[in-house]
Amino acid sequence: MTRPFRFGVVGTGSTAEEWQTFARKAEDLGYSTLGVQDHFGKQFAPLPALMAAAAVTSRLRLTTIVLGNDFRHPVVLAKDVATMDVLTGGRIELGLGAGWLQADYQQAGMAYDPPGKRLERLAESVAICRAFFAGETVSYQGRHFQVRDLEGFPKTTQHPRLPIMIGGRQRRMLSFAAQEADIVGVSLLDRAVPGGPKPPSFEQKVRWVREAAGSRIDHIELHINASNLVVTDNASAALDQIAGRLGVPAEEALASPAVIVGNVDACVERLCELRERYGVSYFVVREQALESAAPVVARATGM
Repeated sequence: MTRPFRFGVVGTGSTAEEWQTFARKAEDLGYSTLGVQDHFGKQFAPLPALMAAAAVTSRLRLTTIVLGNDFRHPVVLAKDVATMDVLTGGRIELGLGAGWLQADYQQAGMAYDPPGKRLERLAESVAICRAFFAGETVSYQGRHFQVRDLEGFPKTTQHPRLPIMIGGRQRRMLSFAAQEADIVGVSLLDRAVPGGPKPPSFEQKVRWVREAAGSRIDHIELHINASNLVVTDNASAALDQIAGRLGVPAEEALASPAVIVGNVDACVERLCELRERYGVSYFVVREQALESAAPVVARATGM
């Protein structure tokens, strides 16, 4: 099944006026989603920022790319997100991850547990959120969270369920996402360690997702952060600049699905190639590319 393209843009926010202008522009330019990351640096907190964006838009979907699971109790998160879905008329997508940036944990004075333990907590949170979003009375007895006779109110506006995106870059995380998520974010944040094993290729990551998803693969939307989508008539110079920033040869940079460089036709051709080869149909660009990538969004989505 060939999915239609969707495009999102991430933002950080600085003032209310700038943020809401950014949200309006994203909607006007044809983006499907506005996303906010979840870090403790110089950016707005994601959930209030998305509600402020919802107030000045009508079609734009609002998403977290992605929330650090350890920063919120799942009951609090589920109630907040369900409330947001009702108040926005069903425009919320919940992106959730196990937490990866160690600096966030250090700044917050939180223990940065091994990956397996963080994934355990994430799995429990997803189960609790799913039950809450279904409007069930939630009772859950897990290793990390215990919930007793919690009424799932408000019930989300979206049916049959509010979409959940889970992102990851290693096999265990991507396999979990493939089994539980509606949207799987395939992370490209690998860094080679001198003397260590070579990071898995993007093709390998997609293969893990497909193997773990089994028959539900047709119901999964594959996502990547197209952090280096550059619309230009001088593709060679842009590619050299990207390769220098990444510290890799130009050929290696060009092979990354996150690197989409060239004029509008070339960029759309590359997007179609990625969709055909890997099944990726949901691309999220940086806020700096909001306007420059808009012609690509329009062409690819048939606006």
